[in-house]
Amino acid sequence: MQVRALSFDLFDTLVDLPMTALPRVEIAGRSIPTTVGALHAALAARHPIGFDAFATALREVDREWRETFWEQGREFATEDRFAKLIERLAIRDPALPAILTEVHMGLLAGLVSAPPHHAALLGRLQERFRIGLCSNFSHSPTARAILDEAGLRTRLDAIVISHDHGLRKPRPEIFQSVLDALGARAAEVVHVGDNLDADVAGAAALGMRTAWITRCVSDPAGALARYAGPRPTWTIGDLAELETLLKEA
Repeated sequence: MQVRALSFDLFDTLVDLPMTALPRVEIAGRSIPTTVGALHAALAARHPIGFDAFATALREVDREWRETFWEQGREFATEDRFAKLIERLAIRDPALPAILTEVHMGLLAGLVSAPPHHAALLGRLQERFRIGLCSNFSHSPTARAILDEAGLRTRLDAIVISHDHGLRKPRPEIFQSVLDALGARAAEVVHVGDNLDADVAGAAALGMRTAWITRCVSDPAGALARYAGPRPTWTIGDLAELETLLKEA
């Protein structure tokens, strides 16, 4: 069936987010890249609390989130995460979740870069196809600001982000929302993303064709060997390869 529309993941697909570039902080004897140091500093400036107690409480909140939200394919908004954190710490400060969200998202957004050819590429593709975004992200205002900064937002005819939707890829409902917004059937849409489970398996389950982009995947062969789901229709190293593939599709 002819391709009528394209759906794109955001991070490490349309834009790059190198999480390993976050400041390294030692937690429980391990040095890890994280926003926890900056978050603790922002909270401690208003409410004195030790770093270890803060990090432990955040780790407990995140563990509960994985069990009650992530494993069920539900999104846990960043501001809700921090509201749960200050509740666990028995802090009464209604402004604090928004402050911590700004700190956390500011650090992430500061790491984002967009390959310079992506905006023009999407512009050319938009002349031939409807273009949509289907992204897992817990703070849609930041995602939209990143799209604006990269010059990509005007290249998109539909934007579906898990923070707004409530469900995360690979849940079929979020992909169906993109299809509905694009006005296309699954067989007419190619979904492009870097995550085999979320992007390839999730989209393929609805009958969409898939392009697995490996530009930011450290070991594509190993990732594919560990993956038990449906194989991607195509594997690409750069979005520029789409133009050729879609001429042949």
